[in-house]
Amino acid sequence: MSNRTTSKSQPRTTSKAESTTPRVALVLQGGGALGAYQAGVYHAMHENGLTPDWVVGTSIGAINAAIIAGNERDLRLSRLKEFWEQVGHGDLMDLSRVPDSVRQFNTWWTTTDVTTRGVPGFFSPRGLNPFLLGMPVEAEQASFYDTTPLAETLGRLVDFKYLNSPGGMRLTVSAMRVACGSLVNFDSQERTIGVEHIMASGALPPGFAPVRIDGDLYWDGGLYSNTPLEVVLDDESKTDVDGNTLCVMVDLWSANGPEPVTLDQITNRQKDVTFASRSERHIENYLRMYQLRRAAQALYDKLPPALRKKSDLKEFEGLSDNSTIHIVRLRYSGHDWNMPSKDINFSRGSVEWRWEQGYTDAMQAAERIRANGETFGSSDAGLVVHELVMPPVT
Repeated sequence: MSNRTTSKSQPRTTSKAESTTPRVALVLQGGGALGAYQAGVYHAMHENGLTPDWVVGTSIGAINAAIIAGNERDLRLSRLKEFWEQVGHGDLMDLSRVPDSVRQFNTWWTTTDVTTRGVPGFFSPRGLNPFLLGMPVEAEQASFYDTTPLAETLGRLVDFKYLNSPGGMRLTVSAMRVACGSLVNFDSQERTIGVEHIMASGALPPGFAPVRIDGDLYWDGGLYSNTPLEVVLDDESKTDVDGNTLCVMVDLWSANGPEPVTLDQITNRQKDVTFASRSERHIENYLRMYQLRRAAQALYDKLPPALRKKSDLKEFEGLSDNSTIHIVRLRYSGHDWNMPSKDINFSRGSVEWRWEQGYTDAMQAAERIRANGETFGSSDAGLVVHELVMPPVT
């Protein structure tokens, strides 16, 4: 695990005795069937007693987040397993003893069947659908698939009364307003969250229809930003003395990759780049603002008392704080045979394998954190990225 900051010098962190328990945030990308990896990451967090105070998700990340936040601790893992077992598609054969070429064919067959018949408990094809012929339909019907099964699944697996109860785990899901293209974050601390908010966050067109909330139509938040890290970076609420946050960020798409030379590789690379994390830009912007706040605070502290009382300078008081955000970054590194349809590959073998990889990666991260004696205390840098570097899976 490598620690990375933008500071040239090693950041100062507090000792174990000086540190306080940070707020824990779990940030989950959109990625369809790849979201089983996120479930595996949470599985490891659950076993290590690392309970999120806040879960932020987009698309499939919003679904996983709602199941986690919308259940008591003893039910979270079993409800996640129930969801992924339900959406897992039966394989043609036992894939544990077959070569990659056979597994690739099974993936092709599974994704073809998904596009034809849908996914149980998730979505199903619309019947006679004029939308397919280019004819106008009601906005809420403008899609290839019907997601009513997902609404029923969420109603069964998520206890929305528990989710919205005071003092519970905070949930934020992102969706894009269709009319103006702006991103909206639905936050359980600010409003009552219902099935419609989770559905809106995963309404990726033209497969899934937009969801109307308070008169506005919403599409998948991943169309605007597939990694809702900025929600955590911009948050001003603090839950401990220093305001430190441990943010576990799970990436499902890779911004880096080899030069593509086939049609499948090109399409796969295009999708990776489109939905990959833009977190580097968010981190750079956050650090720039953090440094500006600290500089402004330092200048304010040097002013004579009489000047500090002036109304136009008063807002600089308390502008800077000593809070630190620690980002533990986990990346899905599945091979997936360069198939652009990997996000709709709900084959049971693939779902189980991704879950297991997420669990393994997160357990290794936890072991390295313990071995390094990391306490996630305050740092002069303001933000520290702990990157778990794993070899690519082949």
